Amino acid sequence: MPRFAFLAGAVAAVGGTLFGYDTGVISGAALFIQPELALSTVQVGLVVSAPLIGAAIGAIGSARVTDSLGRRIPLLAAAAMFAIGALGSAFSVNALMLVSARILIGLAIGTASYAVPLYISELAPANSRGWLVSMNQLAITIGILLSYAVDYAFSSRGDWRWMLGLAVVPAVFLFVGVASLPETPRWLARAGKPDLARQVLVRLRGRADVQAELSEIETVCSEPDGWQALHAPRLRVALVVGIGLAIFQQATGVNTVIYYAPTIIRSAGIPSASGDILATAGIGTVNVVMTIVAMAARPSGPAAATHRGTGRNGGGPYATGVRLRLFATWRDTERGFDDDAHGVYRRIRAWTGTHLLAAVSEIYPLHVRGTAMSVATTANWISNLLVSLTFLTLISALGPAVVF
Repeated sequence: MPRFAFLAGAVAAVGGTLFGYDTGVISGAALFIQPELALSTVQVGLVVSAPLIGAAIGAIGSARVTDSLGRRIPLLAAAAMFAIGALGSAFSVNALMLVSARILIGLAIGTASYAVPLYISELAPANSRGWLVSMNQLAITIGILLSYAVDYAFSSRGDWRWMLGLAVVPAVFLFVGVASLPETPRWLARAGKPDLARQVLVRLRGRADVQAELSEIETVCSEPDGWQALHAPRLRVALVVGIGLAIFQQATGVNTVIYYAPTIIRSAGIPSASGDILATAGIGTVNVVMTIVAMAARPSGPAAATHRGTGRNGGGPYATGVRLRLFATWRDTERGFDDDAHGVYRRIRAWTGTHLLAAVSEIYPLHVRGTAMSVATTANWISNLLVSLTFLTLISALGPAVVF
């Protein structure tokens, strides 16, 4: 793989790291935000879920914006929103300010979750496109794990403002990095700039002979795209499958483990916030490792990886529910937790399912992939919002074991 193509993909994947960090950091920060700002259970759920509101809105408009302005400008805008949202969260003095700042972060997440894979896929050579797009998924899980590490580092002081505010660092790096990257050849060709498209291809591939690839891009760009093309009879099944995968991988409830892991583990009997967050880091580690496993499985095809990932999504919450029921029983019988609580994180199987959107992207022809991914991403975020917003209320009403 040409070095510049790899570096461009890595820089863009920082958007995935921010996506993961801002998704995961609230799980530990919420333990300290709730008492300091005197939030109710419903308000905590709203604070946690606020980015998903923004993400759904951002995903809806991403296709039109990236088609009109290119791939780089939305990424630069996302980086700016990440930075402003992080600072706004850190300096919030009430629930309204915090929710508003996190909705702005959500807009950035929704834009990045669409634009980053699209940008990487249009820069990457065909023979390494799947791997580079998967690198974005790995970056998301690394961001989640990093957020847990930061949560733990500041947990002894309960300093949630630093937890939320440190996201400004990778946001600045993303802005500077994307500002130095080129626009994608596909967008340049569609915008009527074939000479610039050729220059970028030469730079990306590290060779002057790019005419064959440029001709292929121009052929694809000449085909109809957008909503009308997506509604063609031959694409309807793919559209339904893409939306269905996005909805059902969220309906398994697996992302609630990412958003509420310390709260879940606290219900299993670990008494301190630091202990809850440290146990959560184990979940983040499993998440990263299993994403690497999924990347290694890609040669067997996206459908196979999706099938295995969905199986783990369904099994994980069930296993968690069984464990929480056992821990509830042990608590009721006054059994000690010292020998068992440290192993909770090893028993909770966390497989986020974000890699499924990478597989979804591969079931659509290139000329409609942008619009189709916008639809699937929007369905993903709306489903995610509904599950996460109702999670704490269900926990209060039914108990964690029953909910899982």
